[in-house]
Amino acid sequence: MARITRLLIANRGEIAVRIIRTCRRLGIASVAVYSEADAGALHVRLADEAVCIGAPSAQESYLHGERIIAAAQRAGCDAIHPGYGFLAENADFAQAVADAGLLFVGPTPDVIRRMGSKIAARLIAQQAGVPVAPGFEIEDERLSAERDDQSFLDARFAILNSIGFPLLIKASAGGGGRGMRIVTSIDEFGAALESARREAFKAFGDDRVYVEKCIARPRHIEVQVLGDTHGNLVHLFERECSIQRRHQKLVEESPSPFLDVALRERMGQMAIALARAVNYTNAGTVEFIVDPERNVYFLEMNTRLQVEHPVTESVVLAGARWPALDLVEWQLRIAQGEPLPFSQADLRQCGHAIECRVVAEDPANGFLPVTGHIVRVVEPLGADVRVDSGIERGSEVTPHYDSLLAKLVVRGETRGDAIRKMDAALRDYAIEGVATNLALLRDVIAHPAFRRGDTTTDFIERYFTSWPSLRDAGAERPTTLLMSSNPWRQRDRFRIGEGVVHAGQPANRARSEAMSTAARPDVPARRPSVGRQIEAPMPGQIVDVRVRVGDAVAAGATLVVLEAMKMETRLTAPAAGRVRRVHCVEGQTVERGQVLVELE
Repeated sequence: MARITRLLIANRGEIAVRIIRTCRRLGIASVAVYSEADAGALHVRLADEAVCIGAPSAQESYLHGERIIAAAQRAGCDAIHPGYGFLAENADFAQAVADAGLLFVGPTPDVIRRMGSKIAARLIAQQAGVPVAPGFEIEDERLSAERDDQSFLDARFAILNSIGFPLLIKASAGGGGRGMRIVTSIDEFGAALESARREAFKAFGDDRVYVEKCIARPRHIEVQVLGDTHGNLVHLFERECSIQRRHQKLVEESPSPFLDVALRERMGQMAIALARAVNYTNAGTVEFIVDPERNVYFLEMNTRLQVEHPVTESVVLAGARWPALDLVEWQLRIAQGEPLPFSQADLRQCGHAIECRVVAEDPANGFLPVTGHIVRVVEPLGADVRVDSGIERGSEVTPHYDSLLAKLVVRGETRGDAIRKMDAALRDYAIEGVATNLALLRDVIAHPAFRRGDTTTDFIERYFTSWPSLRDAGAERPTTLLMSSNPWRQRDRFRIGEGVVHAGQPANRARSEAMSTAARPDVPARRPSVGRQIEAPMPGQIVDVRVRVGDAVAAGATLVVLEAMKMETRLTAPAAGRVRRVHCVEGQTVERGQVLVELE
């Protein structure tokens, strides 16, 4: 049986820190990797050793498999843990790790390849008797975004109408909402397809997408599975992850307030059936959507650890010998060849856990991610409070990576108890220097719909389209929210969850300018303009310029698409007008506040 004595962690941020802590407890030496942008990051400081792997680009840092494997070999590592994101679901990387004589902490390359394609996974699910939502792979010759002749457009409409609108375009290799677009009409399809493919390729190196029917007001419920190399396979019950923005999860909990005993058991067996169909090993998650009538549809399988795994660790007990579970520990034990010492009958849920994702973004401004330096962090304390964090005082939030800063997890004896503890913990949590979603999370937890368990995937759109809502007259806005770097404060012009910014004048121009400049001294003051100036809301890269000088544009028309923090944001016209000047080109890197387009 192989033993892991020295582990390279091929990731960053809070997940790298979380894996390091388990390594310390197990007596395993940890080796971190970092890009030049992360030289001062917390995971670099906490690891036993750290290796720089290049500049903060996909070609030179955390997505560069050869460089990461070489670092593991130089550091004398036995194994590589991929965390989540980046290379975690890359079958070629997993195979390369094995070929280099190292253990890959995760499932086999074959399983990753089969389940990593959402298209292939749908077929496997159907063969295993697990229901899927109506949909199909996009074939270029039938649904290409490049053609515009009428006969082709008529055929495209017929194909899409067979599913019915609204529908989803989804990245085959995707996860975390990357490469996903909601399409409500045939007119939106071409641009949405192009954008989804572009974002999917940048996030996963694979631009294949498929179309799936958008189920109205579903719950997003997933089942954690764990399998060893000896044929033992168990599920660790469910997590509900319905509260989302940009198709990315914000709040997760276990047990789900929606499931009854029978449906919980049935979904657990569906997950086991799917995992057994591919001889699954290590930790994985089978994701489902459940409609209001409790019809269940397979969504995807994530062949890795999930961001929300602490929710499961907080409520699942495994008998007297293993009263609590550390999923990273069991990932390592399984990779070493150890059998699971517990069966399905040994496992049970006890209590209720809630997780809130703390991210660097401005919820009042279309959930745009923000950058900056962390100047102060105060984390909540308590026996039933857990903070998995990747930041500390002095940490820099850059535009190169995901906006997730930390995860706040609480456990209570009941759901009501957990809600009360989460509310208190959020009140005690402070992050200063960049805007965060802490104030929004407090409002979500306090909302009557959340408290009664009405947590469908449109929760934010239904209840928070006009956020921030001041609960008390004259209530003070949190400092973390006021320090947003975005110069636009027109909350009535933001469509939450779609990555759309309508650029224009602030609702309170003087206050906004003073706030923006004070928070980020490097921001140039806004110049009086003839017409309207569309500025970059954050540092990033221009991925698409939709207009030229002289073009007439309608209100809401997309002018420029900006990519930052692994997400695309469409900057749109605040009103009808004509393009006076264009100051950017595709591929250009821009700074926050930089003028991109001027409209007459």
